[in-house]
Amino acid sequence: MIIKSLELANFRNYDILHMDFSNGTNILYGDNAQGKTNILEAIFLSATTKSHKGAKDREIIKFNQSEGHIRTIMEKDGAEYRLDMHLRKNKSKGIAIDGQKVKRAADYVGKMNVVFFSPEDLAIIKNGPSERRRFMDLELCQLDASYLYNLSRFNKLLVERNKMLKELHEHPDYRILLDVQDSQMISYGQKIIEIRKKFIENLNTIIGPIHFKLTGGKEHLSIFYEPCVEADEYEAAMQRVKDRDLFLKQTSIGPQKDDFSFIVQRENGGEKIDLRKFGSQGQQRTASLSLKLSEIEIVKQFKKDNPVLLLDDVLSELDSNRQNYLLDTIGDIQTIITCTGYDEFVNHRFEINKLFEVINGTVTNKN
Repeated sequence: MIIKSLELANFRNYDILHMDFSNGTNILYGDNAQGKTNILEAIFLSATTKSHKGAKDREIIKFNQSEGHIRTIMEKDGAEYRLDMHLRKNKSKGIAIDGQKVKRAADYVGKMNVVFFSPEDLAIIKNGPSERRRFMDLELCQLDASYLYNLSRFNKLLVERNKMLKELHEHPDYRILLDVQDSQMISYGQKIIEIRKKFIENLNTIIGPIHFKLTGGKEHLSIFYEPCVEADEYEAAMQRVKDRDLFLKQTSIGPQKDDFSFIVQRENGGEKIDLRKFGSQGQQRTASLSLKLSEIEIVKQFKKDNPVLLLDDVLSELDSNRQNYLLDTIGDIQTIITCTGYDEFVNHRFEINKLFEVINGTVTNKN
């Protein structure tokens, strides 16, 4: 799978932009705050319907404009597709494939698979559980349409439930609705938990060998899913904590509280270490890199195709050993890289197929 071109209108700091990409390595270089990351954000949004920064549509549309557009031309299995996204400040976004309106995100997400890697991702292990859940959700939504459906339904019901819990003292009749919604939310939540559990099992078979090689055969890495509640115990647990939820006016258990841990053990045995709590910064960054590299392999295995790799100024954050490992992994994957200068790549056996300079929202093809 490759991205052939990208068009933007009123997106971030771009009035109008058209870019044609190479099937290989594309470099976007320029000073900070010129709009390089905005291009990657547009591609990620085009693939997932969400900003990698968690930004709302109204924040993405160019200042003083009421709407923006993204058009991506992609090629997959020899066929060409046009993905259109219409961003509106006061309404939900419009999405179309080859001019045909798409009503459900589940019918759109997964058409184009991307892996986004930024310096912030190197801190995913030491940061809070919400970022690890976000990683898992974004990846699963691209891979599994049923997961996207269950997650969107669960999240909608969760928001409604929390609102209802806050208003219950003024509307006692909401109690009956609460029981009905709980049954629905539990059903969606159980499916989410089971899919997440299977995902972590699959991830372990991929990340272990990658991390072992990345550490020069010194460490074994395993990931453990830590559900807030097991799927088969969810219903009983919700009943058990209902009085507490009513008192606190918020939902206290469910997959919205899940996490996963990273455990390493030295090759020669010894104590197992939870990297979130006791890992060094170097260990945490290496495990984070292993996680992102695993993302590439997961897409290859599940989709039988290569993802597009988006590297947002991340190579400057890695030492030469990790840089080389990442660059060797890229292989035949279409890659779009942002950086402040491109000279650094010449020394890494790096063939630059297309070079773009980005200055204040203007992109110039330099080769």
